[in-house]
Amino acid sequence: MSKKIFISAGEPSGDMHGGNLARALKSQWPDVELIGFGGPKMKEAGIDLKYELTQHAVMWFGKVLSQIGTFVSVVNQADRIFAEERPDAVVLIDYPGLHWWVAKRARDRGIPVFYHVPPQLWAWAPWRVKKIKDRFSYVFCSLPFEPQWYEERGYPYAEYLGHPYFDELAQRKVDEAWVAERKAQADKWIGVLPGSRFQEIDKNLPMMIRAIERVAVQRPDVRFAVACLTEEHKSRVEEIFRQHPLPTWFHERIDLFVGRTPEILRLVDLAWTVSGSVSLELMYETVPSVVVYRINPLDKKVSERFINAPYITLTNLLAGWDIMPEYLTDHDVDAELAEWALKWLNDPAEAARKRTALAALKETHGQPGASEAVAGRMAQIFETWAKAK
Repeated sequence: MSKKIFISAGEPSGDMHGGNLARALKSQWPDVELIGFGGPKMKEAGIDLKYELTQHAVMWFGKVLSQIGTFVSVVNQADRIFAEERPDAVVLIDYPGLHWWVAKRARDRGIPVFYHVPPQLWAWAPWRVKKIKDRFSYVFCSLPFEPQWYEERGYPYAEYLGHPYFDELAQRKVDEAWVAERKAQADKWIGVLPGSRFQEIDKNLPMMIRAIERVAVQRPDVRFAVACLTEEHKSRVEEIFRQHPLPTWFHERIDLFVGRTPEILRLVDLAWTVSGSVSLELMYETVPSVVVYRINPLDKKVSERFINAPYITLTNLLAGWDIMPEYLTDHDVDAELAEWALKWLNDPAEAARKRTALAALKETHGQPGASEAVAGRMAQIFETWAKAK
């Protein structure tokens, strides 16, 4: 009997995971029917999208309030789909603010709910494990220590099968000719990754520019590759550079590249980056990196009150130590960014040790196959449930 599965993702990264999971589910059940909420990656993978949810991706609590009305409408739409389509299961990917409510509507209708890439409750809301117990049939964790955390709190249905982001990285093509061409222009490159959201760029790029100035004075042989997601992002980056004028000879060593993040990570000797999944990409490419995320003082106070985690960086959480120096800050840390860069540039042995550590972490936790493993585990769970009936 064919399966019908509803999948929902609210952010671009979740859309990517949803697309990979959809392909894995089709491999597991060739006649599976996939419906859901998401974005272009999920649509490309053959999911019948009922709503383009990723257009509402938000970050930090102040931004959520303006979209509550939309979220209520989306939850009600999901409930109608559950009533009319009667999917065999619901798979929710991260995005807890909305997905708590979608999960409740599904469970109220007796539909099993899986969480793929669950929120990091252990970091900011451990009391919400009760919602996991009440609303989710099974949780596919993205960090290796999470199943034990759930087990200790009375929820035995959590399992770590790898991080799905590495499925995407393993498939990604890199233009090696482009990389070689830039390598010929300079022996040393620093990657500057100020983020994919305008608010991230506005807050983090100015201090990265000041760090560029600090390094460029001491190392005139270094060039800087600034990653821009789109032409719109490039325009914003150019505007911020104009607001922070540098000598002409500095600008001659700074390049802005659109849509070339994979190539930049292959090119550079080290990187400054905002926090996010890009840290996993940098780990995958074994690039010594410093992670920074500047937030406003109010968000800083909220984070200090609610975030109970040793690190903000996914790579550090995988490693269990600060393999990438990180700064969640409400003030400039351009001096620290420059200090780490100069340390690695001036001490090749230290940079090599960092690359070796990142390579070891990649070998342990950076392998593809999580999406296929999750699809296979879902098939086993369905089989177990069928036998129990």
